[in-house]
Amino acid sequence: MTVTEFLAWDAGDPTGVPYQLIDGEPVAMAPASETHAALQAEIGALLRNHLLEQGGKCRLLSQPGIVPRVRSDRNFRIPDLGVTCAPPALGQMVPDPVLLIEILSPGNEAETRANIWAYTTIPSVQEILAVHSTRIEAELLRRAPDGNWPEEPEIVVGADTLRLASIGFVTPLAAIYRTTALTT
Repeated sequence: MTVTEFLAWDAGDPTGVPYQLIDGEPVAMAPASETHAALQAEIGALLRNHLLEQGGKCRLLSQPGIVPRVRSDRNFRIPDLGVTCAPPALGQMVPDPVLLIEILSPGNEAETRANIWAYTTIPSVQEILAVHSTRIEAELLRRAPDGNWPEEPEIVVGADTLRLASIGFVTPLAAIYRTTALTT
C-alpha cells in the first residue's frame, strides 16, 4: 500500500484504533498504558506552555503524521508528540517537524525504536526524544551541526536536567513523570 492509498483507506475498525503504514503494511497501534498516557499529557502540557511563553511560530502536535524519507511512498509513522515551526497545513502530514517524541512501552519498544531511526531520515528533525515508561529515564538524539546523528543517545535519568535545544526547553526530567506512579 502507498501513503496515498493508506490515507484514503478505511480500516473498518469501529474501535477507532489508529494505524501506521510501515513499509507498505497498515499496522494497528497498541492502546496506551496509564503511564504512557500520563507521560504524553504531561510532556505535552510542559512543551505547549513553553512554546506559548516563547511566543514564536512553533507549535506542539499530538500524534502527528510523519513521512520519513526512507521509502517515503510506503511509510506514514505516528510519533506520540511532535513540534513543527512550519505554518499550519490542511493535510494529514506534519510539515517539517523539528522535534519528535516517542514514549517507550515494553510491549512495542522494538517497533518504536524502528520509528525513531526512520525519523532520523527527515532533514528538518533536529532532536528525537525517547521517554521510558517503566523508569525515569529518557534517551535524546540530537543532530550534529554537520547533519549527522550520534552513534549513541544522550541518557538523561532521575533528577538530571532535560535540555531540548531545538526549542530552547529545559526542565528536570522528573517533572515529566509528575503524574505517573514512577518516582526518583
